[in-house]
Amino acid sequence: QVELVESGGGLVQPGGSLRLSCAASGSFFSINAMGWYRQTPEKQRELVAVIPSGGNTNYADSVKGRFTISRDNAKNTVYLQMNSLKPEDTAVYYCNAQVRRTPWIVRYADYWGQGTQVTVSS
Repeated sequence: QVELVESGGGLVQPGGSLRLSCAASGSFFSINAMGWYRQTPEKQRELVAVIPSGGNTNYADSVKGRFTISRDNAKNTVYLQMNSLKPEDTAVYYCNAQVRRTPWIVRYADYWGQGTQVTVSS
C-alpha cells in the first residue's frame, strides 16, 4: 500500500506564507510526477503545481511567481512554498503522486493525500 501524508496547512493573513509538505510511504518501486491540487466547495479540483521526476515544473497561472514546488527524491517528499498568499488561495490542498509499484510492470497509478486546509484571511 502507498500512503501520502500532508502537513503544513493552516490560517494565514493575506500576504503571508505557508509551506506544505507531502511524504510518500509504503511499498513501491518509484515515483514519477508529484504535484499539488486544490479544491473549494465552489470549484472542481484544480492543478496548482506539478514536478516530474526529471524536467520542468508546471504551475497554474494564478500562482506563478508566488508558489514554488520542489521535491526531495531521497525522502519521497514534495513541498509547496506559498508566498504572497491571497484570500482566493483558500482551499483544501491535496498532494498527488504517480507511483510505480513494481520494477516488472511499467504502470503508474495515482495516489492522493487526505488534504490539508489552507485559509487566507485577515
